[in-house]
This record gives sequence, C-alpha cells and structure tokens, in this order.
Amino acid sequence: MAKPRILVVDDEESIRTQMKWALARDYEVSLAGSAEEAMKALGAGSPELVTLDLGLPPHPEDSSEGLRLLELILQANPLAKVLVVSGNSDKSSALKAISRGASDFFSKPIDIEELKAILKRSHYVYTLESEYRELQKQLGASSFGEIIGGSPCMQEVFTIARKVSTTDVPVLITGESGTGKELVARGIHDNSIRKDGPFIPINCGAIPENLMESELFGHEKGAFTGAHAQRAGRIELARGGTLFLDEIGELPLGLQVKLLRFLQDHKIERVGGRSAIDVDLRVMAATNKDLKKLVKEGCFREDLFFRIAVVSVEVPPLRERGEDIGILARAFLKRFAAPGPAPKYLSDEAVSAISNYEWPGNVRELENRIRRAVTLAEGQAVTAADLGLEPGYAGEVLDMKTARRNMEVKIISNAIAKHSGNISKAAEDLGLTRPTLHHLIKKHGLKAKND
Repeated sequence: MAKPRILVVDDEESIRTQMKWALARDYEVSLAGSAEEAMKALGAGSPELVTLDLGLPPHPEDSSEGLRLLELILQANPLAKVLVVSGNSDKSSALKAISRGASDFFSKPIDIEELKAILKRSHYVYTLESEYRELQKQLGASSFGEIIGGSPCMQEVFTIARKVSTTDVPVLITGESGTGKELVARGIHDNSIRKDGPFIPINCGAIPENLMESELFGHEKGAFTGAHAQRAGRIELARGGTLFLDEIGELPLGLQVKLLRFLQDHKIERVGGRSAIDVDLRVMAATNKDLKKLVKEGCFREDLFFRIAVVSVEVPPLRERGEDIGILARAFLKRFAAPGPAPKYLSDEAVSAISNYEWPGNVRELENRIRRAVTLAEGQAVTAADLGLEPGYAGEVLDMKTARRNMEVKIISNAIAKHSGNISKAAEDLGLTRPTLHHLIKKHGLKAKND
C-alpha cells in the first residue's frame, strides 16, 4: 500500500530536515521553504497532509504569507488536511488559520510524537472524506432515497420511481425478500407531493387474521372484547400521506374486498362503527409473490390486483446487480465500523467472496453479514471468514462430489429464500415432493421454516 503524502512547509531548513527524518518511514515527504516552492510541490502531486509554518518569506515576521498559501492549498485540494505550525506567542494566527480551513495546529518546539498522533488522526479523517466523495462521484445520479446502485437494472428502477413520484397513482413493488422494496416505497413518498405527510407501513403477513381488520380500519370502543377505547387504524393514520401495504399477497380474501371498497371511494368504517370516514392518502403495496398466479389460483382478487398495480416496479435481486454489490458492501462497512486509528477495509479475499456469492437473502443478508464482520474482525482487514463466506468460492478446484453438493445446496437455499421458508412452494419450484425436499434439507444441514 502506497505511503500517504505529506508536504512540509517551513522556512527553517533545520526543521524541514528534522521533519523529513522523523516522518520518512511512514510518509512520502516533500519539502518547501517558501510559498513558491510549496506551489511547485503541489503541482507535482497533491499531498493528503500539509504542515504549514505561517511565518514564510517575504514576510516571516507575520502570518500573511502563510495564510495566503493556506488558501491556495485548499483551492488546489479542498480535502487536504493542513496542520498549522505556530509559536506559543502567536496562537491568534493559528486560530485564524483554523477559521479559514486548517484542520489543526501545534506549537514550536515540535513534539514529534504529538505530531505523529495528529497526522495519523488527520489522515484517517482524510481517508473517510475521500472515500465518501469517491462513492458519491461513482454513484452520481445512481441513488434514490436511501437506495444506492449504479447497475443498469437499478437505474431502470430509479427512473420509474422518479416518474411515479410526481403522480399520486397506486404503485405495486415486486421483488424477492430482502431486495429493499420498502426503501423504494419510502423514496417515492419522500419525493412526492405527500412528503410532508406520514408514511405508514403495515406488514400484511405479520398480523394475525383476526386482528388485521382492526389494524387497518380501526375500531370503536366496545366493538369486541378488549376494545376498551376508540382506536384509529393504519389507514386513518396515513391520512395526507402514504399507506404502504407490505406483503399484500398475504391479505385474506375478506379484507381484500374491504380494501378494494376503500380504494374505490376512499371511505372507511371502523370496526363497530356506523359512520363513513373520508381518508385522503396514497396507497403503495409490495410483495415477493406472483400475484398473477395467485389470481389464477383464486387466492387474490383480480379487481384488487388491477387497482393496486396501476404502475409496477420490479426490484432486482442483488445477484443481478453487478458492481453494486461491492459498493453496497463498502457503504455498509462505513456505516457500521466504529471510528478508530485506521479505517476497516475489505480484504481482497473478502471482495472475491462477496462477488462470487449468490446472496439468496439479497441486500438484507449483505447488510447483516457486514454488521457481523465488523463485530468479529480483529484487525482493520475484514476477511471472508468474518463475513461467514468461503474464500475461493468460485475459483477453487473441487472434486465432482463436492461440486455437486455445493450446487445442490445453493439451488435449494435459493428456492427456500425465494419463498421465505415455505417448503411446499420451494419444492414445487424445484420439481420435488415436499418429503424429498425435507430429506435434502436434513442431509445438507440447512435450516428452513416449517409451513
């Protein structure tokens, strides 16, 4: 790894020599005795760090030349960390330099150990800022709300999402579990005319059927046992904003009828109530199921499908997003890694494992594995083992028996993840009987939800 570059600007040759001797082991050191020499050194290569004595010729008795040079350095590289050198009697000039963009100051005579500590911290900050700016540069317009991605398939998602943000039409967001469907919905809401209103999500598969109607429509006091007070439902709470119906394919048929009626006239009645309540809101829904297939099977109303799917947005699985995987991994690493003397980074082995893994759990799995790795990593380098992935996943030469087993495990795991642990549906996709799939799951030591 290349050494960080530092420019030492001081009109005293003995100090320049001392600094070079002290820092040469850890830094690529350039020296300058005047503003003119400093600008030449900057032109030859932009240093990350600069130590700047404010008293430079032709006015070594004051700070005017040093402050002028500080401005020029920051114009050339706004991210550069400039550490100002001042005498104990001239701290006012150092503080003036701080107000103009210098990152820190230290006094003469120079304490080398103190200087090294300041430089190490300053370079760490420079690294973080540079990587963040580079990430933003890479992404450019390749983001929407909290979602980042520059792959063509995600650009298509962003294009559709931006267009529907300017309208109030219902939107159906489809995709595998963990792809970020709710983030897309939040992005659309945050860029819409309803952005100042609430965003109210409800997971239609996480609430028992006997409680779902009350959750959606609310209830009056005494409507049923335990209804001790009047309570507004999620639909009312979303008034003026957006109601997000996650996993809408799990909604019972009886409630599908009531939801359809609301979408037609925007009126509700609370459970136990007799008066209609007008509610103005936008509806977005999401599912990891094939709703058209559910319609054919009689499990989902066709009229409701057409009502909620005025515009459809399909979020691609992570394995189809190419370089986005690495960008997301580094973004999560920055989010979860605690500040320290040096930033954590992904080792080459980890990058290879991340690139070659299939990510059946999609972005949610990647986020969780990075969070795990940050906790387990003992040094700055995050390894494949820290991520719980096998190094050499794709490039390792395997015997046929091992290769066949790995492929079988991958295919079964993907099918189970696709159907959120539903064994019957995974077996149907794989062309297996349910008992056969259970046998293979047990054989390979896999985990799956009971269905």
